[in-house]
Amino acid sequence: MPTPAHKSLIRNRQTKIVATLGPASNTEEMIEKLFLTGVDVFRLNFSHGKHEDHADRVKAIRAIEARHGRPIGIIADLQGPKLRVGKFKEGSIALKPGMKIRLDLDTAEGDETRVNLPHPEIISAIEPGAFILCDDGKVRMQIVEKGKDFLIAEIISGNKLSNNKGVNVPNTVLPIPALTEKDRKDLVAALDMGVDWVAQSFVQKPEDVAEARKLINGRAWLMAKIEKPSALETFDEILTHVDGIMLARGDLGVEIPPEDVPSVQKKVVRQVRYAGKPIIVATQMLESMIENPAPTRAEASDVATAVYDGTDAVMLSAETAAGQYPLEAVSIMDRICRKVEGDEVYRRIMNRNHPDADTDPGDAITVAAVNVAKTINAACITNYTSSGSTTLRTARQRPTMPILSLSHSQATTRRLMLCYGVYAVFTEDKKTFGEAVQAAVESAAAIGLAQKGQRLVMTAGVPFGTPGSTNILRVAWVE
Repeated sequence: MPTPAHKSLIRNRQTKIVATLGPASNTEEMIEKLFLTGVDVFRLNFSHGKHEDHADRVKAIRAIEARHGRPIGIIADLQGPKLRVGKFKEGSIALKPGMKIRLDLDTAEGDETRVNLPHPEIISAIEPGAFILCDDGKVRMQIVEKGKDFLIAEIISGNKLSNNKGVNVPNTVLPIPALTEKDRKDLVAALDMGVDWVAQSFVQKPEDVAEARKLINGRAWLMAKIEKPSALETFDEILTHVDGIMLARGDLGVEIPPEDVPSVQKKVVRQVRYAGKPIIVATQMLESMIENPAPTRAEASDVATAVYDGTDAVMLSAETAAGQYPLEAVSIMDRICRKVEGDEVYRRIMNRNHPDADTDPGDAITVAAVNVAKTINAACITNYTSSGSTTLRTARQRPTMPILSLSHSQATTRRLMLCYGVYAVFTEDKKTFGEAVQAAVESAAAIGLAQKGQRLVMTAGVPFGTPGSTNILRVAWVE
């Protein structure tokens, strides 16, 4: 049964907030402040930090979770293969349009004529005429000649290139595995820590997620990070093999034209939502708040746009991991989400884009439950779920009222905290539908989602407790 502490943690918004932990937020005290300010899910970036550091943060999150009686989701974000140029003798070189530079496998320090590119896969896959981007797109070069172990590139734009800057290769599928040896070790460590989600970087095709899913073996839900144009080409197949999506617009925005990013975002969010899976819109959302106490108006509009698009969650990266104003960043993001969700235009968009019920009886019951809840002005929609599938079906309808998800699986409750509108509660296993209804009524009242005299709509499956068998709907009163 939920503790009274739940009442102070009703977010009054449906969109979830994900925050990345790092040097600015690595103590239990700061993590708790972030949680109380509005964070629903924490992200551990395995590109940085030691396993021991991440394990300490997981322990802190679980301690906070126990203290407040509310599930908190944890995402382990794997680094993936990082493509970088080598080092220069002077640390950097000056560039000007029209100059040519050799990219080769020689590990010697570079100069204005050549630099190490320690990725033979790029050299073998790329063709003359293609582009290579460095330093988040600040440097743009075009391949004019290709040899067995080198490339000659002409500088198109950019004035400086320094040690170990990142490399992007747009419109070229690279024969590089999405899981590196480091990722495999990090994955084992993350699963042993008990994370709820694993975010896989550098996904280019459906086969890239197969190994990760096999290694995870049900111990967490798998999320594909969409940051490569090639992933968009096979997105339908990728989506069927994962449990959720993170739209990482930073790298993606480097490799596709900036003007394409907004429409891609809308299309991807809609498609993932219709599939009944959660999606995070991420990267550069409030980036100026790394150094400033308030965002730009454009950044506020960016967060709002993601909410209007219907995303499950919006994410803070360096803003909370290394920024000077982590609490302020969470607070303003919370306020933006609530403001948008209170806009009648937002509700019209959500209602107009409702996915239709398919031939699955469980989906039909879920759609009916949302309609009934709206008609009778129910305080919340409640599900009793073991796998989470019933709650995911409900969330994809984007109802106006909260979704109270009861589960006897602690893992399921934590994973569902990423999903739109879901307030998950861990409860003892119930043997009958009647017991589940009683638990839902008591939980809704204890949490503060429903008051005495209000109604709630509940769905579940009979035979009771059978995963994926949603086939019953009931209206109950809070007494």
